[in-house]
This record gives sequence, structure tokens and C-alpha cells, in this order.
Amino acid sequence: MERKSCCSAAAEKDAAGGQTEPMDLKAEIRRRYAKLATSQGGSCCGGSVETQGAQGESCCGTGAATEGAQTESCCGTSSVKTETQGESCCETSSCNVSPGYSEEELRSLPDRAVAASAGCGNPTALADLKEGETVLDLGSGGGIDVFLASRKVGATGRAIGVDMTAEMIDLARRNAAKSGLANVEFRLGEIEHLPVADASVDVVISNCVINLSTDKDAVFGEAFRVLKKGGRMLVSDIMADGLPEEVRKDFSSWARCVGGAIPLEEYTGKIKSAGFTDIEVVNGSGYSPELIKSSLTAATGIDLSKNPELRGKVEGVRISHADIRATKV
Repeated sequence: MERKSCCSAAAEKDAAGGQTEPMDLKAEIRRRYAKLATSQGGSCCGGSVETQGAQGESCCGTGAATEGAQTESCCGTSSVKTETQGESCCETSSCNVSPGYSEEELRSLPDRAVAASAGCGNPTALADLKEGETVLDLGSGGGIDVFLASRKVGATGRAIGVDMTAEMIDLARRNAAKSGLANVEFRLGEIEHLPVADASVDVVISNCVINLSTDKDAVFGEAFRVLKKGGRMLVSDIMADGLPEEVRKDFSSWARCVGGAIPLEEYTGKIKSAGFTDIEVVNGSGYSPELIKSSLTAATGIDLSKNPELRGKVEGVRISHADIRATKV
């Protein structure tokens, strides 16, 4: 199935072998997601979505839906519902913030958690969460997946979110207070250095965040460390083949979730190297060439119509989404 979205991508080295400076990149990512956390609304990849007449920014280069009209966004996000639903890039029949969320799930969440969501999947729907389990969300943002997980694990369970952006942690904690859920917690920290004890969680989830890291080996190593024996991981993320060097080296394109996605085989290889077994791609789908081009244009600010050399390189880019499950034995 072809998806019409393009939300997240990351890589560690550009095509020439150079490496993006992690501290500068993290500063750019924090800046963009702080803006998302404090804006009126949100779209995936850190753009703001305003309502009724104000055009918002999205990683796919499309604005928010204005009253009476639906526009495509990178995750099918739209700030208002309309009488006539247009096609969303997630192929959903509603203004879902991201693929996989049901109307019932979205209605159960604080509005600001939904507005600040930057995901490309719904890992809580695939993680087979059970009563009493402890769940850890890597890059929890406004808290949408933490809140959904908390309901699945019940009062005897716990859902913990870790995010490196202070504004997102503040937003998530405010959302938690409004939700009245007592079994959630949000911690400020980096997913490469988790503020979580060894072998203390049953399930690790992540929703299009690991792609932003310059050291995904460390991320998967940390996920393995904090999981109990027999614990499992379910991540939703974006994969890519053939991204040009010009895109890989651009900080803004990284922060907009486009700048350096790695192939699926490399991604799952890193999971295996961390010690995980039973690695399975449970869902996978590709994005349309048209949306890939518009996403790269929006992310880099380069007009492909005026840059035939780069346009030629982009022709071969393949971007896709995958939900991946793995186990710590």
C-alpha cells in the first residue's frame, strides 16, 4: 500500500562520509519542537497549524486546513473538520493526527496532546500492552502515546515518557494534569542516555523519533538496557534510500524529519546489533514520489524546479514507513 505521508527520517553520516554535528542538530530539533509545543496547534515534523484562515506550516509543505476546505499534511493532520472530507495523506477518513489512531482514541485525549503529536504511526495499537505493565515512550512529545498506553496498562501499570525538549515535557505534564491519569510520568532526557533504570520496563515504544537521532545504535542499546528480560519494543518510524548529500547535510531538513533516513535493512540491523531478537516488520508502506519531492522541497527550502541536478538525484529517493517489533530474550 502506498502512503501519502513523509514524516520522519534520520541518518548518521552524509553520502560523502561526513557527520552531522550532533549538538548543533539537537539544538535545531529542540527549537523546532519547542515551537510546536507552544504553538496554537501542530503538524508532524514541528510545523505549526493554526485555525480558520491562518496558514500553518507542515513538513510536507502544505498548510493547515481552513474552514470549509481540507488540505493534505504530512500525517493527515488538519486543524478543523469539514463537511466534505478530502483525501488525507494517511488515507484515513477523518482528520486524524497520525495513521492508526481511531476517532475514539483521539476524543479521549487532551486537545493539546493531539495538536502536538509528531508521529507517523500508533505503536500502542501494535505493542499488545497488558494490565500491570510498565511502558516507556522514547520521544514522548505532548504525551499522546503515553496517555493511550496508560489506559491499556491500567491502574496497576505505568506509562513513562522521555523527551529532550523542555517545552514538550511541560506541555505533557499539563496534559497529564488535565487528563487526571495517575499512572503517567514524564522525564526530561535524551533517548541516547535514558533517565531510566536497568531492566525496569516491560515495553519500549517510539513514534517517529528515533529517526532524529545521530546515534541510533545508542538509542537501541539504551532501549535494550532498560527492558526486562522478555521485554519487547515496538517502534514506528520512517526509512529511506538514496537521499542526496545536500539533504543529509541540512540541519533544517533533519529537524523537519526528512534529512537523513536510513534503509530498513540498516535500521533493523542496528536493532539486531543492540541484542534484540525476533525482529519483525509488522507494517510497511511507501510514500508517493510527488509527496517525497514536495517534502524535500519544504524541508530544504530548495526549489527543485530551479535545480535540475538535485531534481535528478531526488528522482531515485524512496521513503517508506515501518512498524517494527523486537524482543529482549
